[in-house]
Amino acid sequence: MADKPVYLTLEGKKKLQEELEYLTTVRRKEVADAIKSAKEEGDLSENSAYDEAKLAQGFLEGRIQTIQSQLRNAILIEDTNGAKKGEVTIGCTVTVEEEGFGEETYQIVGSAEADPLEGKISNESPIGQALLGAKVGDKVTAEAPGGEIVFKILKVE
Repeated sequence: MADKPVYLTLEGKKKLQEELEYLTTVRRKEVADAIKSAKEEGDLSENSAYDEAKLAQGFLEGRIQTIQSQLRNAILIEDTNGAKKGEVTIGCTVTVEEEGFGEETYQIVGSAEADPLEGKISNESPIGQALLGAKVGDKVTAEAPGGEIVFKILKVE
């Protein structure tokens, strides 16, 4: 099965590269030292420090593999020609008005760097999918857990 493309902004790619560097150089050594220290305590069958260190190692290696895969399948978002035509595309910033709630601004990014608290929503999310392809003045409807949300596109950059 082929890996799916991972859409990243230049900033998002840089953050993943920095995280990978930290995990493979600093964090791996810390976890290895914790395992070594726990082994030195003796009997591993009842050694909770060893169990915790091995669990941390599993999570660490899983995260490293995930980041490596994301970077290997990365498609850099740098061309936002759609935004020049007023159309919502991956990488652009869109200002919308939710009926009854006022204006919100979102940047449409790939799922690897989505962070709703920073206004970065995934192109794969219900809202992201509803916004993609819409133009200034359009009304779009997104299916959310709490029901339908209607947005009017005010600005695309």
